[in-house]
Amino acid sequence: MPQERLQKLLAHAGVSSRRKAEQLILEGRVMVNGAVVTELGTKADPDQDHIKVDGKRVHAPEKPVYLALHKPRNCMTTVSDPEGRPTVMELLRGVKARVYPVGRLDYQSEGLLLLTNDGEFAKRIMAASTHVPKTYIVKVNGALGSEQEEKFREGIVVEGKRTAPAGLKMIRRAENPWYEVRLMEGRKNQIRLMFKHFGKLVEKLRRVRIGFLELGSLKPGAFRHLSPGEIVRFRKVLKMEEQ
Repeated sequence: MPQERLQKLLAHAGVSSRRKAEQLILEGRVMVNGAVVTELGTKADPDQDHIKVDGKRVHAPEKPVYLALHKPRNCMTTVSDPEGRPTVMELLRGVKARVYPVGRLDYQSEGLLLLTNDGEFAKRIMAASTHVPKTYIVKVNGALGSEQEEKFREGIVVEGKRTAPAGLKMIRRAENPWYEVRLMEGRKNQIRLMFKHFGKLVEKLRRVRIGFLELGSLKPGAFRHLSPGEIVRFRKVLKMEEQ
């Protein structure tokens, strides 16, 4: 493959973000063909050059792959599960690249999940600082009061830490209503814990959107590759400038 700037190469290989890779270079922790490199403009070819970070060999990154999957219920968002439960990786028939899930959806939840082998892309999607909203449709065993809704939107203390401001809108009024919830962060079981704070239990939870990308008509267990246009749009949103 052609030569690339070291910081970009390390980011694509999943070693770190590009900014962190620049720091590694400046700190003298990167070697190319046995020589320490401290110049940020240095280029290398991972197919031809011997690159190490902190003494560990960095191999050529695979071709970037970006997948959108409709994670079904009762499926783990992990590469493997010690309890033998099904994982999202078992759904990726025909995908040879070593992709991994971006973020998580809990075992009982379903919906849109991204998978990739692009380490920098994954880190930026998950970082709250990039402000990529995640949108969920949630069925609850009872409606929140107006004051509870306002507190939900402003943020509440869950497990000792206040949640970031969130979007909340009732989209189907019923004894067991449906809400649309919009988060900028993704703490473990966050939506379930937020409703539980107000004495409500989540009966169904489905993620329908990540940023601009919608789940659409993708069926549970099915996946598709992101289009070139979607990848470019995500890279723009995530400020992953080509260098």
